[in-house]
Amino acid sequence: MHPHLADTENPLLAAWSTPHGIPPFSLIHAEHFEPAFETSLRIHRSELDAISHNADAPTFENTIASFDRSGKLFKRIEMVFSNLAASETSPALQAVERIMAGPLAAHENAIYTDAALFKRIDTLHASRGELGLDQEQMRLLERIHLDFVRAGATLAPEAKKRYGEVMEALATLNTRFSQNVLADEGEFQLSLKTEEDRSGLPEFVRATAKQAAIERDIHDAHLITLSRSHITPFLTFSSQRPLREKAFKAWLKRGEFHEGDTQRDNKLIAASIMALRLEQANLHGYRNYAEYALADTMAGTPAAVEALLNNVWQRASARARIEAQDLQDTAAAIGDQITIEPWDWFYYAEKVRRARFDFDEASVKPYFCLERITEAAFDCAARLFGIQFRHLPEAIAYHPDVKTYEVLNSQDQLVAIFMHDNFARSTKRGGAWMSAYRVQSRMGDNEATIIPIIVNNNNFAKGAPGQPTLLSYDDARTLFHEFGHGLHGMMSNVRFERLSGTNVLRDFVELPSQLFEHWLSEPEVLKKHARHYQTNEAIPDALIRKMQLARTFNQGFDAATFCASGLVDLRLHLLEDLNDLDLAKFEQIQLAEIQMPKQLYMRHRLPHFLHLFASAGYASQYYVYLWAEVLDADAYGAFKEAGDPFDSATAQRLLKFIYSSGGTLPPMLAYEKFRGRAPTVEPMLRKKGLIEV
Repeated sequence: MHPHLADTENPLLAAWSTPHGIPPFSLIHAEHFEPAFETSLRIHRSELDAISHNADAPTFENTIASFDRSGKLFKRIEMVFSNLAASETSPALQAVERIMAGPLAAHENAIYTDAALFKRIDTLHASRGELGLDQEQMRLLERIHLDFVRAGATLAPEAKKRYGEVMEALATLNTRFSQNVLADEGEFQLSLKTEEDRSGLPEFVRATAKQAAIERDIHDAHLITLSRSHITPFLTFSSQRPLREKAFKAWLKRGEFHEGDTQRDNKLIAASIMALRLEQANLHGYRNYAEYALADTMAGTPAAVEALLNNVWQRASARARIEAQDLQDTAAAIGDQITIEPWDWFYYAEKVRRARFDFDEASVKPYFCLERITEAAFDCAARLFGIQFRHLPEAIAYHPDVKTYEVLNSQDQLVAIFMHDNFARSTKRGGAWMSAYRVQSRMGDNEATIIPIIVNNNNFAKGAPGQPTLLSYDDARTLFHEFGHGLHGMMSNVRFERLSGTNVLRDFVELPSQLFEHWLSEPEVLKKHARHYQTNEAIPDALIRKMQLARTFNQGFDAATFCASGLVDLRLHLLEDLNDLDLAKFEQIQLAEIQMPKQLYMRHRLPHFLHLFASAGYASQYYVYLWAEVLDADAYGAFKEAGDPFDSATAQRLLKFIYSSGGTLPPMLAYEKFRGRAPTVEPMLRKKGLIEV
């Protein structure tokens, strides 16, 4: 224990008197985490020792329920730590991340390889049919038992020891990989100093680029950073092809700016991660990591995943080749004597879309003000699930841009706290994600419901001071997507923490998020909430029709760039011999094998593929977004069949079996209880325009 930080002085260890138990962010500093972890890890171990050395015979209550309840202090600290490390980091916090990666992995490994603890769990699992458990208790027992098995509980002593070393090494490398991507994103700046540099850029792109420069204390230029909310609009509108090429190549090169540097080159770090993952899988008796990872998914096997990806890849790549020719023809028609390259795609696609549908992004953006789209998401949740969001302006969050809300049910009872963190900044990792500072359960004192604290992170380009933040349609869809994840956490209504909210199989977790995106495109939602930021005029019907007609535009490109990343991910994790693995060469070989059109690119290249290498969360499982599209397109059909996007009976089934049930049901059973049947792939293919309607 650090002698200068007694437990009573450490806000992470003290009782929190803040409203609703929101972390006391203003009191928490990087130096508090290491001593807080030391204390909370020790307490957690003692709680687990009490379970494993209990003289009484194992029961569900004294073993399984007690295990689920254990570690409250540790989990509280870990959630604050991991959230701040992603959303509002600092050099000091990153140093703690590097220090704690190994010890935290060692703690988890010690839990799941505790022979005495597993013996009690295994005894209960072996006689589970005779214990008189209800459905949720049975599910918890089965999931916890499987967690232990998949974490090495059944391995021989020497294998267990090596398994722990592998997991600690992986945790350290995952942290380094993630920090390197953030550093590379922060180091690159494309300075637009002259009017010529800015040619083609509409006012909203110029405004966000100017704001990015001001935030970095640069007053003689506009800046394009490697935030997606900067790169995509710049590539869409900039008429300066050399600058588009420069920005695009930097975007693609994240993670390998420092070629050959063992600490900064993510190709080297990812290769080390892959070697350790293969060893992890081999210790479990699997031939490769993909087989190990996919065993606990709806898909079940690599063959099933590859069949889905290949099915869509064949259709999408064929469509993308047609789209590429359209771009080439458009360039020629306006006198641009070029061969379309990846950095040209968005620029000429926008011209094709404008010509074909009389529709462009700039015409939509004034109607998609961040505050209005947030209201739209809240309104849809209210109409579907009967909840309201009440802003708490007095709540102190970890950054001034974060807005905090109480979430209330129809009886005005608190069901969740929601934090909305929408803007890109240098202290925040890229992308968009949902997380939690506390998860729902009914395992509080006297089985009182523990109210979840859910956070949505986006990376939108912030409007200039005094000006609204205007979103693209894609940004608005991202907001709805993450809010769908948020609802999955907020609406959770289960007893046990292990089964709460988003604690479901990886290829089910994207269903609630992707399904919620559908409500954004409903005309009645757009007419109510998509209002011009200056005139308050509702978005015109004609513009909505154009948006609907353009819905399947560029879907070949979109699906193909996704599938390319999914196939490379899967094939990488199918490798059984990693000697001399060269990630860049592997990418090239795989893309050549699937005959990737030269105008396309992987949505995520391996050196910055955070889904795969910042943790094991999506490793060999990037396909899950595509599988979730199968589910979400089929699921939304239930509302279409009911004739009302807010049909009450359908919404109640959706709440009961999808958004509230967490992991209490096997996912296919949960889906079938909602939909009345298994899902079919055709609605997804129709939605993407990849089969005829």
